[in-house]
Amino acid sequence: MHDDDEEHIHLGDDDAPVYLGERVELLTVGVDVGSSTSHLLFSRLRLERQGQRLSSRFAVTQREVLYRSPVVLTPYADGRSIDAGRLQAFVEEAYAEAGISRDTVHTGAVITTGEAARRENARAVLELFAQEAGRFVCATAGPNLESLLAAHGSGAAELSRDLPEPVLNVDVGGGTTKFAVCRKGRVEETAAIHVGARLVAWDGDGRLVRVEDAGRELAREAGCADGWALGVRPASEDLDRLADYLARLVVGVVAGGGSDPLPWITPPLTSPGPFRTVVFSGGVAEYVYGRESRSFGDLGPRLAEALRRAVERAGLRLLEPKEGIRATCIGASQYTVQLSGDTLYLSDPEVLPVRNVPAAAVRGIAQPPTAAGVAAAVRRALERLDLQDGEGAFALAVHWHHGADYASLRALCAGIVQALPRTVGSASPLLVVLDADVAGIVGELLRGEFRVPGPVLCVDQVALREFDYVDVGRPLPPHGVVPVVVKSLVFR
Repeated sequence: MHDDDEEHIHLGDDDAPVYLGERVELLTVGVDVGSSTSHLLFSRLRLERQGQRLSSRFAVTQREVLYRSPVVLTPYADGRSIDAGRLQAFVEEAYAEAGISRDTVHTGAVITTGEAARRENARAVLELFAQEAGRFVCATAGPNLESLLAAHGSGAAELSRDLPEPVLNVDVGGGTTKFAVCRKGRVEETAAIHVGARLVAWDGDGRLVRVEDAGRELAREAGCADGWALGVRPASEDLDRLADYLARLVVGVVAGGGSDPLPWITPPLTSPGPFRTVVFSGGVAEYVYGRESRSFGDLGPRLAEALRRAVERAGLRLLEPKEGIRATCIGASQYTVQLSGDTLYLSDPEVLPVRNVPAAAVRGIAQPPTAAGVAAAVRRALERLDLQDGEGAFALAVHWHHGADYASLRALCAGIVQALPRTVGSASPLLVVLDADVAGIVGELLRGEFRVPGPVLCVDQVALREFDYVDVGRPLPPHGVVPVVVKSLVFR
């Protein structure tokens, strides 16, 4: 619902209206479909404008969780393909139990991770929400974005705000364990290893029904008996041995100085450790903190017990998370800003509208700016969100405090071009959003001096952040005002 005095606008096609005003109330849904488990959650959000200008950002001032679905095992039709029919039945049942119809939900976030993020699986999941496509953020998360979501969803990032030492969020899921170094409210670094509770799984008779290659290799490294194959019943002692070994790998990252080879699936953490303060999230965290006792035919209970023992031996400080297995976003907020023609550069109006473009926050550009420094900052921003140059759309959200002189802005443009050779070379659209009043100059430099062949859209005086997604509509007559919708993932 919205304030009665609010007007609404369209993005220039047949999308649902987006509302403007000083206060907005939204009903939102957060859907998480992972390798092992899936769940969703409905919330009511209240947003308030933080300034007087129509380009001012809105902030979430109230969050109320209305309904939490049960956490279910992600349904598969075979070993790796999502069973879309069973997943749809689960989603529809959750809507019904919450007493919420799909047309009353204003916004949402659908996050797919792990095996569910494989291209064919992600497509099947997103098709379930096709009717909400314009209103929902749909994100396919790799290990770095998963780590970021978990650190904010668990509350570890917030907990680090008032602590002198960093907090390490350790998200132990079914297939991977993700690490996020949190300091002063911000996630500084992320990484992941191929360690999880469902690398092997068994049925009610104890016979293996799932054995990933990584699980088989880790069992060998742990010194377990050979022959881990489907239908085999591993000895309880071997399951304990494997769980102990996995815990040793995880705590080896936390405590630093471990001698075991680590199955990294990202570049390793550069922060040396040890990390004395730890938060666990993910499915295994439910066992670590005593919130779950049931067994689901995997290593979860054993791995949690081994982690507790290893944490105690290492003398680590274990903090309680706000969320464990549900450590992800609870939905998305949404608001609209209006931009006049003098706040943007648009080389080709036909490129509009654009939708659900993730914002890669380009921060930490040193003074004086150099092309190499800007390029490094752009690459870091993309890597944090598992985005790649030349693959899919993204917006560079540049925090710029280096003035409007030619040398500085030329270094900015040179760095962008240097960091994005595939995007530029393929003539793909280039979207740059700056929080300073320099969009026109940046756009002219990119097109004129650096000969960027594809469409260029530069927007200024809009401050985007990590976890923001942006829609840019067509210019509206008679003054050519461009509506920009900012959708942000929301955490508890």
